[in-house]
Amino acid sequence: MYRYHDAMTETGATPPLRPHSAPTVQDVAAAAGVSPMTVSRVLGGGVNVRPEKIAAVTAAVEKLGYRRNENARSIRPGQRTGLLGVIITNVANPYYAQLQLGAEEVVASAGMRLLVGNSGEDVERERALVDDFIGRHVDGLIVVPTGEHVAHLSSAVAAGVPLALASRQVSGLEADAVIVDDHGGALEATQHLIDEGHTRIAYVGNTTSVFTSRRRLAGFREAHARAGLEIDAQLVRAAQNDSDAARAAMSELLRLDAPPTAIFAANNRNTIGVMRACIEAGAPTARIVAFDDFELSDMTPFDLSIVDHDPRDVGREAARMILTRLRGEAEPAARVLELPARFRA
Repeated sequence: MYRYHDAMTETGATPPLRPHSAPTVQDVAAAAGVSPMTVSRVLGGGVNVRPEKIAAVTAAVEKLGYRRNENARSIRPGQRTGLLGVIITNVANPYYAQLQLGAEEVVASAGMRLLVGNSGEDVERERALVDDFIGRHVDGLIVVPTGEHVAHLSSAVAAGVPLALASRQVSGLEADAVIVDDHGGALEATQHLIDEGHTRIAYVGNTTSVFTSRRRLAGFREAHARAGLEIDAQLVRAAQNDSDAARAAMSELLRLDAPPTAIFAANNRNTIGVMRACIEAGAPTARIVAFDDFELSDMTPFDLSIVDHDPRDVGREAARMILTRLRGEAEPAARVLELPARFRA
């Protein structure tokens, strides 16, 4: 069963979503004390505009959160473009490719198309992509957020652009979101390893600035607490955002005087790195639990269990949230849908 709950459960925010009018060239002109024509000239490159007026217009644009609409000349008032912007964090990760495909299934059935951007876990790239997509007049945005950065996403909501966060949430941002039961999945998987008799379990995962990593690490810790086990701090490696970093972290763990007897790998890229390190160290049958399935997982030589969910479902549900907003079928308050994570022993 999918589970909906209030956005304030995860974010603490309470105000409902309310579309606001986006700032116009006229608003920028009034704030800068110049004419709309001067604003247009500054935005067009600032040719033959005095430096002090360029500075005033730039400051007003920043203050008001003005975004130039690149499609404005070709779009009539009230007309939609049929475009949905999708911003993912790692285009090389098959998980996000599947998420994108799920979103595409839904929007294609509605006669829409996707614009896709890759933030690379970089907030500045994410901000630029949000600005660019809104400038292209997308009808909605699906974003896998890079961290706890709210301003550019809040301004998208304030501009009346339907926004759905996918896989992760951002504290203090009242927005629709589709997440996975990261905490529950990690708790169940770690408990399973403890029930098998493991007391030295390594955690290898993303930096804790990432929403999913925080929740999965919390589930890992809770399973130990329930069993009355202390966690050796040396066994917790929560700073790996790609497989190479996970490989290096796992190699260090295997060189400890008392290496771990089992590993909880908190996402698919970390799992790949963990397995490579184990093979290099001559431990190809290590006990591993992986959060998120990955390519060829059924062909590995490892004693492997997986905490699984379908990333396509995340993309599908996020796209459906956008469509219900566009059709006026959703309540004003933000919705959070939590999808189940299934442990496969």
